[in-house]
Amino acid sequence: MSSITHPPEVGEPIGPLPKEFAALMRPELPGLIKEIRTEVTRAYPVYGRLLNGPNSGAIRQGVEQALSAFVDRVAEPGKSSALRDQLLRKFGRVEAYEGRELDTLQGAFRLGARIALRRAKAVGQQYQLSPTLVLAFADALFAYVEELEAVSREGYVEVLSRANSEVSAQRRRLLHLILAAPPLPHELPRLCETAAWELPAEVTMVALRTPVPEHLEAGLAGDVLVDLDVPHPHLLIPGALTPERLTMLQAALSGTHAAVGLTVPLTQAADSIRWARRVLQLVDEGAVADAPLVRCEDHLVTIWLLSDAPLVSQLAARELAPLDGMPASRRDRLVETLRVHVSTRAPAEQVGEMLGVHAQTVRYRLRNLDAHLGDRLADPDHRFALEAALRALHLQSGGPAPRRRT
Repeated sequence: MSSITHPPEVGEPIGPLPKEFAALMRPELPGLIKEIRTEVTRAYPVYGRLLNGPNSGAIRQGVEQALSAFVDRVAEPGKSSALRDQLLRKFGRVEAYEGRELDTLQGAFRLGARIALRRAKAVGQQYQLSPTLVLAFADALFAYVEELEAVSREGYVEVLSRANSEVSAQRRRLLHLILAAPPLPHELPRLCETAAWELPAEVTMVALRTPVPEHLEAGLAGDVLVDLDVPHPHLLIPGALTPERLTMLQAALSGTHAAVGLTVPLTQAADSIRWARRVLQLVDEGAVADAPLVRCEDHLVTIWLLSDAPLVSQLAARELAPLDGMPASRRDRLVETLRVHVSTRAPAEQVGEMLGVHAQTVRYRLRNLDAHLGDRLADPDHRFALEAALRALHLQSGGPAPRRRT
């Protein structure tokens, strides 16, 4: 590995780190990210709350991207940092919306840099790197932190300059606080007064797809809280989605798709938006039919059944284990017949119509299934587990849920 033989003079620009250094740094990233997250949330508990809130995935992605971009720059100095900058500006926006000074975020950046430098020193000892190279790394790292601070400041200043009024800024802060991990903060009623917003007993959350139309906010009622600057934009509608509210929402959403969460008590707003976002994911996965406005209340069983896909696979493997010794094609036919049978409770003739086979074929398959799964089919717990697992697997494959016989 090449190395820097002479330390730079004070005030002299730091030269690029050897590209080979990236190969030593990259394997350290997963452990380093975990360590930084632990230390930062210990030093700044407010970030622990955010990491347990509805935007936790985006925050973690931003941290990972900031560290990965540094390593990428070492390996490939001209590589674009557009994604990193986009996420960092959103960090700055969150700080502005929640009413914090940038000192908190900057302190978190610098703490992360100190942890990274500590890790680099350990790597330097492990690979017997020259002290000059570790010093060059430290200089490059803290220069990089200044760059992170500058980019996040752009998002922070953007929010402050764009806010049309104190009421607008306070309403965005209200929405962030409502969606943060419970309990609701004590200052919420006071903030509601400042924002001229009546605190509702119930709310309905709406998850939006991006890009969001520019006209959307103008088409919403004055009491709807909006956040369009986070990675997953969303709305809060006070109360239930009445016919009048639905008409308003459909008109405002012209040009984009959205998912409506359940109407829940104010303290469960984060659950409502989580379910709405999950429905949008299920649309992408083909388990829920796409539509301009998808409602969670129409897909509750699907959300539940597909809440943990790996667990569903384990459950199905356990319940269908007696069929494992069969040829794959025969096993698949029996499993599909079993799925329709336990889901519909229909007679062999109707099951045959659904599967496109003769009723006698269905009876033959059911006898085979009874021979292999008889004890499980007779046990209520196993039968329920079978039906749940088979329905979930069918939904994962993009198939519609069968209709129960009436």
